[in-house]
Amino acid sequence: MEWKLKSYEELSKEELYRIIKLRIDVFIVEQNCPYHELDHLDERAHHLFLSQEGEIAAYCRLFPSGTAYPEASIGRVIVRKEDRGKGYAQTLLDQALRFLEDERGEKRVKISAQNHLRSFYGSFGFKAISDVYMEDGIPHVDMIKTAETV
Repeated sequence: MEWKLKSYEELSKEELYRIIKLRIDVFIVEQNCPYHELDHLDERAHHLFLSQEGEIAAYCRLFPSGTAYPEASIGRVIVRKEDRGKGYAQTLLDQALRFLEDERGEKRVKISAQNHLRSFYGSFGFKAISDVYMEDGIPHVDMIKTAETV
């Protein structure tokens, strides 16, 4: 089991394939949500993931400010179905925030969170900044974490 943080260019073809497969398995198939998974943002992201026995157990992508939003952002947060409940999501978010805030010096991090995960993200200091809205048939809420909520 190994946590990895890589730019798009550093990802191997196998890693990229497994990441995309996991995202499709969960976001499109499991959640029954047809949408365009490949959005041309992967090339501009850092990819944080837990590699476990050749599979991706947990994953997210990280953007500096001015990429997906004016603020830095975290997206495609995911834990493989069989690995949920093991604390990987907490470790994933801790590492993602540490990278953006400590290594990149970002002061604000924005996410578009599925509404049922609002309290999970709230435990990291994220605050809702929008009403609940539908995105791809799933209730979402915009949330932001600032240096003051650290």
